[in-house]
Amino acid sequence: MKITVISGTARKKGRTKIAASYIANTYQADLIDLSEFSLPVFNGEEEQFSLENVQQLKAAVKDADAVVLLSPEYHSGMSGALKNALDFLSNEQFAGKPVALFACAGGGKGGMNALANMRIVARGLYANVITKQLVLDPIHIDEVNKTVIEEAQANIKNVMEELLLFATF
Repeated sequence: MKITVISGTARKKGRTKIAASYIANTYQADLIDLSEFSLPVFNGEEEQFSLENVQQLKAAVKDADAVVLLSPEYHSGMSGALKNALDFLSNEQFAGKPVALFACAGGGKGGMNALANMRIVARGLYANVITKQLVLDPIHIDEVNKTVIEEAQANIKNVMEELLLFATF
């Protein structure tokens, strides 16, 4: 089973990156870290599609049996970095592919709009976005030890089990 995790934050340090790394390590997944993976701002021009990192992104998603998207919530939506990366992709990479969604929020009621935004865009790419999704608040992330707390690990496992179920069909 090949899983690709996309950490949709441009921040070099932060909770989204910690959560994405935890998921990638726990589930032996490939990690595309948008804080280190350089993509130009999408403009739809043909020459962008021949860039090495664009080709690498497209291949990683197309070759995956399942995809995990993580994003912080900015102004009630996913990060610009993740939206930009998704703009380089199409139904050619995503059609019918199971996708899990995670938002890393600042607490309170944050994260739900980012999840809804990711769901809409992924559905526009013809992905099969699974029902379960998860908001990870600051209390769920151990920034000192660069991991997620035990309670969050159990919730992540719950989402990932559903993703793996759909990936085996």
